[in-house]
Order: sequence, then structure tokens, then C-alpha cells
Amino acid sequence: MVQSKHITLDNIANQIGVSSSTVSRVLTGQSKKYRISDRTTEIVQQTARKLGYVPDQLARGLRTKRTNTMGLIIPDISNPFFSSIARNIEIQARKVGSSIILSDSQEDTQLEIESIRLLQGRKVDGLIICPVGEDSKHLKSIVNSGLPVVIIDRYFPDLDCPYVVSDNYQGAMDAVTYFFEMNHRSIGYIQGRVNTSVNNDRIRGYRAAHETRGLPVDESLIVGDSFGKRNGYIGAKILLAKSPRPTAIFAASNLISLGAMTAIQEERLKIPDDISIISFDEQPYSEHLATPMTTVAQQTSETGEIAFKLLQSQIQQDGKQTTEGIVLPAELVYRKSVKKLEFAELQ
Repeated sequence: MVQSKHITLDNIANQIGVSSSTVSRVLTGQSKKYRISDRTTEIVQQTARKLGYVPDQLARGLRTKRTNTMGLIIPDISNPFFSSIARNIEIQARKVGSSIILSDSQEDTQLEIESIRLLQGRKVDGLIICPVGEDSKHLKSIVNSGLPVVIIDRYFPDLDCPYVVSDNYQGAMDAVTYFFEMNHRSIGYIQGRVNTSVNNDRIRGYRAAHETRGLPVDESLIVGDSFGKRNGYIGAKILLAKSPRPTAIFAASNLISLGAMTAIQEERLKIPDDISIISFDEQPYSEHLATPMTTVAQQTSETGEIAFKLLQSQIQQDGKQTTEGIVLPAELVYRKSVKKLEFAELQ
């Protein structure tokens, strides 16, 4: 057998008695376009696998002016929310024979800028970015350069670029409204990174739920400054030290809720007997906690799939945008972490 590193389209064509162009069209997924029969397609694919054919992506890239790779930048790969999105984007890429180069910006704008430059240097066909979220100047220059870009999770109103986000406003409003329905009136909010679109929208939802009920917002009950576990721990410690302490906590992310639960446990308090809690972000472990967590569930798999397809569409149309933005609904998942207060417990 010919060594796999030397296998060419001609080798496959000669093996089965068809033209090299037919082999090329089959292996690039163009059988239907050129009306190549299913039988021929199957034989070509089987022979390619048998001979150990590996496409020369460099040569292909020189012909098509594409590398068949896409860049993905997320702010925290350790966060299950982002790792789930990344996984689903990678699944979509595999389906069409594309590759993903992943970069973790660690919630640092400068690292985000460096990641973009690195991926540009790798000649990626396009970028999917979950931006740190405080400044869009560097993103504007990328979009204006003509490189296909799709933004996920966070967005900038002044950035002319397709995006896919959750309905953070409605999700937060639904969560706080549920607290009110369970007779809570003093609701602490541990927010995420300040001045990001995702945090701003969740804050608006928190405030809107109060306004709808005709209740004032106690600004001292809004704490925190990042989406991490440490912020959740510190924020909960601050809220639990208040006198009287709030009867409920709304955590702006899954990691924030984990930190908050650690602080609650240290204070020898029980969920929901002593303090109720809702987390923005549904995770596989949410229903398996000692007290199953009520959450605001986001569509992570759909976010990844839609973002990939939006980017793929741009690439195929040489950067032409076909949509402005997509907002996916967020759903409140009811479990046991919220207690309904009786009249004697109301503060």
C-alpha cells in the first residue's frame, strides 16, 4: 500500500477508475451539486479511508483562499457555561470539516486583543467572540476589516456585527418576580462584571421587577463586580452580615451561586429554610445539589450552533452580514431553593 502521507486524489481516482475531479468533488461534499451518484460517492469515501487519505489543508487553502479554521475566544474556559458553548461550536465545526482554534481571554481585554491578533496571524476564516465586554474599539477595527465576526453572550449597541445572546433582562425579571410571588421583599443581588451588556440587562430586569410591584430598590443589596466564584463568596458574606439580612439572594451566574453557597454554609445557614437563592445559569449539577437549585436556564447548545451557522454564512458570502442579532429566551426552572415565606417571617 502507498504510504498515507503520499496519498493523493490521483491515487484514489486510479484505484477505482474515476477522474480526479470526481474524487475531489466527493471529498469536498459537492456530490449533489455535480450529480455524482450515491454509489460512486460511497466508493470514493471508502477508498479514501482505506488508503488513509489526509486532505492537504494548506494546498486547499491556497486554492480557495481559506484555511477552513475558525477562531473562538471566550472569557473563562473553566466556567461550565462557556465550555458548553465551546463544545457545541466545535461539534458544528466537525460536521462540516472545519477546525476551531480556542483562546481563553481570562476576562482580560488586553488578552482578548492579543488573542484576536494571534488568530488573525493564523489566517482564520472568521471569529466567534464572547467579549470581555467593556470596550468595543478593538472589535470595531476587526469588523471594519471585513473579517467575518459573530459575537456571543455579550454585545455592543454601537458594533455593527451579528450577535447571539440570551434574554437576560426577562430572565432576571422572571427570577425576581418569583421571589416576590413567594413573599420575599428583601432580595440581595450579587451582580457580575459591571458595565457589560449581560450584567446591565440583568440589573435592569432586577429593577424592573421591583418597579412592577411598586417597590423601591435597596441599592445596598446590590453587590459584586465579576462573574466568578470568589465574587459570589464575598458578595454573599456582605449580604449575610446585614441586619436584618435579606431573605433571598439572586446570583448573576452559576459560579457566583457556588461562591454564595459556600458562604451560606460557613454561616451555618440552610437553603431555603434560612435563605432562598436563585442562580442565573442552569448547569448539569443544578438539580443534584443537596437543595436542588432554582435557575434561569440559557440555551447554550442553541447559542453555539446558531453562532457557528451565522459565521459560516458570512464566510460563504465573503463577509456579508445576513442578520443583526438574535436574542434567545431564558427559562426559569423551578426547584427547591426558594421558600415561600409566611406572614410571621416577612420583614
